[in-house]
Amino acid sequence: MAKDYLTEFLPDLEEFRDKTMKFHNKEITVPEYKGFSGGFGSYAERGGASHMLRLRMAGGRVTKERLQFITEACDQYDIKRMKLTTCQSIQLHNLEAVQLCDMIEDAWKAGMISRGGGGDFPRNVMASPLSGVQKDEYFDVLPYAQAAGEYLMGFIKAVKFPRKLKVAFSNSPENETHATFRDLGFVATPEGTFDVYAAGGLGNNPKLGACVAQGIEPNKILYYIKAMVNTFVTYGNYENRGRARTRYMQDTLGTEGFIKAYQEKLNEVLRTEQLDLEIVAPVISKSGSGTAMPDESIVADKRIIPQKQDGLYAVYYQPVGGDFAPKKAKELYDLIKDMEDVEIRLTAEEGLYIINCNTEEAKQVLELTKDGANTLFETSVACIGSAICQVGIGKSQALLQSCVEAVRKENFADGVLPKIHISGCPSSCGTHQIADIGFRGAMKQTPDGPKPAFAIFIGGCAWQGKEILADVGKAITVEEIPLFLVELGKMISAENSTYDQWIQGNQDKLDDLIAKYTA
Repeated sequence: MAKDYLTEFLPDLEEFRDKTMKFHNKEITVPEYKGFSGGFGSYAERGGASHMLRLRMAGGRVTKERLQFITEACDQYDIKRMKLTTCQSIQLHNLEAVQLCDMIEDAWKAGMISRGGGGDFPRNVMASPLSGVQKDEYFDVLPYAQAAGEYLMGFIKAVKFPRKLKVAFSNSPENETHATFRDLGFVATPEGTFDVYAAGGLGNNPKLGACVAQGIEPNKILYYIKAMVNTFVTYGNYENRGRARTRYMQDTLGTEGFIKAYQEKLNEVLRTEQLDLEIVAPVISKSGSGTAMPDESIVADKRIIPQKQDGLYAVYYQPVGGDFAPKKAKELYDLIKDMEDVEIRLTAEEGLYIINCNTEEAKQVLELTKDGANTLFETSVACIGSAICQVGIGKSQALLQSCVEAVRKENFADGVLPKIHISGCPSSCGTHQIADIGFRGAMKQTPDGPKPAFAIFIGGCAWQGKEILADVGKAITVEEIPLFLVELGKMISAENSTYDQWIQGNQDKLDDLIAKYTA
């Protein structure tokens, strides 16, 4: 894919280098630079002295070749921090201006074009991370996500969008990529078709997507993407950026009006264009351990997932907070580089799977990644936060670290506390609105004056057919959130329960505890 677009996009880097150096020399402002650099997948970090580069990974797929490039680039440019994102991308942080300009060109030439990684463009296309290997999936959606990603790159220079467009594919009701409430989502069905949802999204004025089509053949997805592009540029808001996301079309047109408008555009595209896909499903030829029964020494580990391919396994690894250390990435590459068919799939919750491992390989990967999250709570999600993000309000990563440290001291049983989701601002990069317990950056007035805080969200759910977008609650100060979680954990532990079980009959107790800390 990258080679197809390299010739088209590479000349753009001359202007990117020029504007980046002007920004570095303070010749253009932060807003001016942000409006330009986002289109290249890069933003200046808070303070303007360093930069972030976001690499597109369609479907969250990281091949060994991509991992090799990333590890070598981290060494060459002395990159100390990488962040896994909730959109299945990898962010490289703390780049100096000259480093950024050289690094982005290297990445593009290595097949990882970051064009449209930010700004008002089609963003990284997402897919369920275990597509193609998950036992209970309806079918493998990854090839369609990759085809969609390639197709959408063609709009970057051809179409001016009102705002960004996020597209996702889901292979099961787990709905890991939130396909039923993205700008455009393709949801696999048991019949081997897709249902299509559109004009959803998190953040301010969140909305579930409207079902605009059912039972479509997978090779027809590009017609539905083009129809969404045409609907967005026709009815999207070009005047008010705060209301320019696709979900606001459900307000201006009404949900039924939006569906009608979309279907009119779809009929036009179906009548005038030829966009059928020819997808050849990938085949994993690798043999497993050669034993008829799974190896009990590894399948008992909660981070091991048996694949639908006999004898092969996926190993789950969650760096706490999605903070993927370059040193760990290098160790992981060195381990898997000679393992047949093994690759990485990024999740929508800042973790990753190492897939297609046989028994012995899975054991080695499991050992190497034992430094990651060990409990459900430690797999909690947090955006990069205001320490780095220019629009952030709260320090999400610092809050998560303090919560993990406080909870570890209590040695709660796994599951006593749920996974929490933390966003530094209303943009919901930490997807706080679909969490059991979510937090969003805020300030709280106290007798001692305003203090950094996070508003609490309770009871969100992403599961297909059970989606709940949680409403905002009152704010808890940053220093009290770890205390709140510890007290909650003690309440649940006293009843020898887990959060999932306990909350079913104890919502009033949770409400009382929240009231105590938000008073």
